[in-house]
Amino acid sequence: MQVYKFGGTSVGRPERMHRVAELIQADSERKIVVLSALSGTTNALVAIGDALTAKNNDLARQLIEELYEHYLAFYPKLVIGDNALAKAKQIIDEHFSFIRTLPGHFFNKRLNKELLAQGELMSTKLFTTYLHEQGVKAQLLPALDFMLVNEDHEPDLEFTSRELSALVEAAEGTQLFITQGYICRDHEGEVSNLSRGGSDYTATLIGAAIQASETQIWTDIDGMHNNDPRVVENTFPIPELSFDEASELAYFGAKILHPTSIIPAQRYNVPVRLKNTMEPKAPGTLISQHFSATGAVKAVAAKDGITAIKIRSNRMVLAYGFIRQIFEVFEKYKTPIDMITTSEVAVSLTIDNDEQLPQILETLEKFGQVQVDRNQSIVCVVGDFGEEKVGIATKVLDAMEEVPIRMISYGGSDYNISLLVGSENKEKSLCRLNEFLF
Repeated sequence: MQVYKFGGTSVGRPERMHRVAELIQADSERKIVVLSALSGTTNALVAIGDALTAKNNDLARQLIEELYEHYLAFYPKLVIGDNALAKAKQIIDEHFSFIRTLPGHFFNKRLNKELLAQGELMSTKLFTTYLHEQGVKAQLLPALDFMLVNEDHEPDLEFTSRELSALVEAAEGTQLFITQGYICRDHEGEVSNLSRGGSDYTATLIGAAIQASETQIWTDIDGMHNNDPRVVENTFPIPELSFDEASELAYFGAKILHPTSIIPAQRYNVPVRLKNTMEPKAPGTLISQHFSATGAVKAVAAKDGITAIKIRSNRMVLAYGFIRQIFEVFEKYKTPIDMITTSEVAVSLTIDNDEQLPQILETLEKFGQVQVDRNQSIVCVVGDFGEEKVGIATKVLDAMEEVPIRMISYGGSDYNISLLVGSENKEKSLCRLNEFLF
């Protein structure tokens, strides 16, 4: 059994939904198809939620009607028969009936999560309606029946495996199952969402839960590229990546896949293939536990919005426990650290979330002098850099000869060399590394 996931751009227009229907019927293998909301819908729902939170009900009503008009224009191009048209209109009206009640309620986080779930609920129901009109036997599996997160907001994969397997086994003879990405229930049974990784995460969790032969993530680009195609010319898709390599690339800036999505696939050894909805015959990128022998360096990625913090203190010299105390500050304020380097008297580290920065800096000043550099970017070179590989660091540094480097991290992983540069030098860094390494 396979899992196919299609994002918002893949189902954002009626003709693209038609194309998705063709793709999922290209072979006879059973599939669970995970859909995102129509492109633009989630952003619109977020804007509605923000207006309601700000108690701007008039703006919220205006945004609701604008989104409703979008769906009214969408469905007559998706289906054509009278019965299907009536069914599609009924689906849209039912969900907007709920959304329209929200300006008259006390709006809270629980209602906001229910609001955000409406996009996936509508897209899957509309798509299933189209399939049925085409005579395709497909069953809608509500994700809220089997996707669950625990008190720590971590997926309960045992529950998902048990409940989903029972639903699939009960539908003997059905080859296609349609479900929602992103949405789930929390440990109290309330509607929630996976947030990190969204629909990609749903797909790899389902793949792990049912031990799928493969999870395919379909987007509008033909696999993970060796560099950022928005910045660098003549990039190319990478045929194969290991889970570790893909995780590093996803974390450090490759937008095609969220790093959280790799975790269940790697843990349960379910290969992930990145495919292009617009070019389905393109091989894409296969992510598995296998390490490809096609060169040590696989790709370069960059992550913006980085803040660098240096703590300088003579108390570090010959002192044990100093680094632990620094880490405890970031743990207290629930702020992850990306990179870290140390010397005899200083620690430099980076964060990508500065929401708690004022409190962090105030606490760190108790340890010594603190310097902050904003508007930084982490440029990450990913590949298989085991001990037997030589000369990789030299090539990277040669490429960066004309770029000021704030920090270097090498050796913490066999798959990653990270460089911190000012964001104004990010594009130059990507181009130079592309020229020297590929």
